[in-house]
Amino acid sequence: MFDFGDGPVPARRHRNGGGWVADTAFVADTAYVGPSAQVYEKAVVCNYAEIFGNARISGSAWVWDEAHVGGNVLVYGDAKVFQEAKVYGDAVISDRAHISGKALVYGHTWIYGDAHVFDYARVKDNARVFGWARVCGGAEIFDHATVYGNVVVSGNARVRKDLY
Repeated sequence: MFDFGDGPVPARRHRNGGGWVADTAFVADTAYVGPSAQVYEKAVVCNYAEIFGNARISGSAWVWDEAHVGGNVLVYGDAKVFQEAKVYGDAVISDRAHISGKALVYGHTWIYGDAHVFDYARVKDNARVFGWARVCGGAEIFDHATVYGNVVVSGNARVRKDLY
């Protein structure tokens, strides 16, 4: 039994890393869940994904391939983090957001709604990406910028102001 925040539920320590996994969640034996990390509700972590630090994966979220999620990150709802994407710091990935490719998301960032961050994109420093926004290529969103709506930011764009 372990309390993920709403009272104790049946759970176990993952054999690869020792983190907590609720019986309702699935974590592959090949994935790593560090000792302070948590995977619960109907979340799935598979392939060679790594969850570490105080990261929490919940809801119906998926983390797979060789994705890394660490720090105080929250991934929940129907969010997906996959391929070689990395999410660190205090980032929140929620709703139906996708982080993929070799994207890097870190700091106090929020990616939510139906937003996608992929390829070699970077989102950092309190930035927000949401709605149907797409951030891709080598684009960088930072310094409290907000990107939302049907915006596509790609190439070598660097965004410090709001785009919508």
